[in-house]
Amino acid sequence: MLIGLTGSFGAGKGVVADYLVAQKGFAHFSARTLLIEEIIERGLTVDRDAMATVANELRTQHGPSYILEQLCLRAQQSGGNAVVESLRAVKEVEYVQSIGGIVVGVDADQETRYKRIVERGSVTDRISFEKWREQEEVESNTTDPTKQNIFGALEASDYIIQNDGSLEELHTQIDDMLKKIAS
Repeated sequence: MLIGLTGSFGAGKGVVADYLVAQKGFAHFSARTLLIEEIIERGLTVDRDAMATVANELRTQHGPSYILEQLCLRAQQSGGNAVVESLRAVKEVEYVQSIGGIVVGVDADQETRYKRIVERGSVTDRISFEKWREQEEVESNTTDPTKQNIFGALEASDYIIQNDGSLEELHTQIDDMLKKIAS
């Protein structure tokens, strides 16, 4: 089984991926990791702006679903259940669906998401609320398929998990979703 994860900033995609890996035996393939490798290779500073720029350049040069194609290729080569994180464009969602994968969207209210990214403390998340909101808006492009459209990708998901509650509630939602997929 191949699951692609999409969703808004700080919604909990990584927590969903971690649960699938630790509790369900999935292999994990991350667009963030792939992009950071590319950013470092280019000698750029690792931050969210560089991630968006490099991702958009790769999509422009190689096609709208290029990043996910690379991750899905790695996932398929792993030979087992895999989770691919994080789909940022509608074409990426469509690509995962076209090869038989299931796309799961993760969302939460904006204030909860910002609080989570601050607590996460990632190098790409050390920003003000205003800058964070600006970045989210930039990554919500609706007209150019080579650019990120996180809310379009979320809307195109097969399943959406609303992650406003506890960790236990999130795990229950994941288990329920997996049961639906299996049936």
